[in-house]
Amino acid sequence: MKNGPGWRSTKYGSGKAAILAVVLLSAAGCTRLNQWVQNGFKVGPNYGPPSAPTASEWIDHAESSVMSTPVQDQAWWGVFNDPILNGLVETARQQNLTLQSAAARIVEARSRRSIAAGNLFPQSQQAISNYAHAQVTRNIGLPLPGTVNVFADGFNASWEADFWGRYRRTIETADATLDASVESYGNAMVMLVSEVATNYIQLRTFQQRLAFAHENLNILQRSTDLAQSRFDAGTTTELDLRQAKASLAQTQATIPPLESGARLAANQLCVLLGMPVSDLAAQLDGASIPVAPPEVAIGIPADLLRRRPDVRRAERQVAAQCAQIGIAEADFYPRLAVNGFIGYVANDFNDLFRGDSLTTFVLPSLQWNILNYGRIVNNVRAQDALTQAAVLDYQQTVLNAGREVEDALVQFIQAQRQTKALEQSVDEYRRAVEIAQTQFEGGIADFNRVYTSQSQLVTQLDLLGTARGNIALSLVQVYKAIGGGWDAMCQGEDSVELVNQPASSSFIAPE
Repeated sequence: MKNGPGWRSTKYGSGKAAILAVVLLSAAGCTRLNQWVQNGFKVGPNYGPPSAPTASEWIDHAESSVMSTPVQDQAWWGVFNDPILNGLVETARQQNLTLQSAAARIVEARSRRSIAAGNLFPQSQQAISNYAHAQVTRNIGLPLPGTVNVFADGFNASWEADFWGRYRRTIETADATLDASVESYGNAMVMLVSEVATNYIQLRTFQQRLAFAHENLNILQRSTDLAQSRFDAGTTTELDLRQAKASLAQTQATIPPLESGARLAANQLCVLLGMPVSDLAAQLDGASIPVAPPEVAIGIPADLLRRRPDVRRAERQVAAQCAQIGIAEADFYPRLAVNGFIGYVANDFNDLFRGDSLTTFVLPSLQWNILNYGRIVNNVRAQDALTQAAVLDYQQTVLNAGREVEDALVQFIQAQRQTKALEQSVDEYRRAVEIAQTQFEGGIADFNRVYTSQSQLVTQLDLLGTARGNIALSLVQVYKAIGGGWDAMCQGEDSVELVNQPASSSFIAPE
């Protein structure tokens, strides 16, 4: 590849077989004799990490809210100072089923690695105990006994020497696959924590918007009552009354979608917590939107190669696939194996364990697929192409990681600016509503001015609630994009363990 991946790509000739001897290694396949020695007596390329495209700095690195200091491996959700969120994250860590599934796959990968390592020893071992009885015909004219009994008891084994590194390359694949499964667990942890925080903040945002909607309803109800009384007294027109009632009904119509949104966020939280769906929104009522700190430390773009589990997983998948080239290339060369048996064989069971019944034999064998080189060459080429594809997938993962951080950063910065402007706008409209109502009550202004200012206040309050939620949501996305949090949750653990704690029927907030 032109962009220079870290593994060594191989070139293939016509695939001519060397049949003179094993020492003519260079004529039989892709790896030269000196390379075979340098690779630790293994054919195929030794792995080296591929290059990764990263920027030198973030686009918004000069912003006051963005700090390029190294990211601390901490429980980032603690920056919101919300004990309920902390409790939800811990409950999800213990009970989430997707996370437990990822942990089970680590156990599977570890077991498969042990299987691969076992192939370095005799690949087949059997303890046998056999008895054979034969009744021989007397009508063939041969001096054979009429009956034959054979008793055998012993042990046989078959071992193929890993002369070309086939089994050691298989272990390399298994090691990298195990590493990738651990990174998949870390990625599942990052996704879980971010999803819990996101749905919790969305729930709080809907609750805040509902609170603003009810505040607006109280204001509009007073204006409607005033318009009704003035209409009954004949001091205002029916148009003022209809405008007041229309504005009140319009605000009432915004409440059902907000209540539905809060319920949906709570339902998703239940699933993330590994528990049946319940009325979690009612249990979590009464708190405000988590307040995000004004600054965030994100390090530099190159840190993503170390921090993000999905990036590390993609790199490990390249390593696993690279070893497959050596496994395929080993088919170019002879397979040297030894089969053996040691035990006791006798015609009479009483003689089976006598010293003169001891039987041993050794059968060396050599297998060389000299007529299959077209298939072998193309298999090696296929594995080489798959490795190149894995490198490109890894590099694409790195590019996507950088974009996700940039996307989250600009949303975090702009949400802060929008919220600041909306807060000022809400303050001004609240004062405008007070003045308009006072003037309407005093007969100085008509109801249209009250209607206009109240409608604007309703809109601005809802936008303010959404913007405040967006600050917290975008900060969650920043931490998700930089791969934060999962190392902190696994500190002190030597290995990932399956969590078998049963799911709760309800969430109990920490005291």
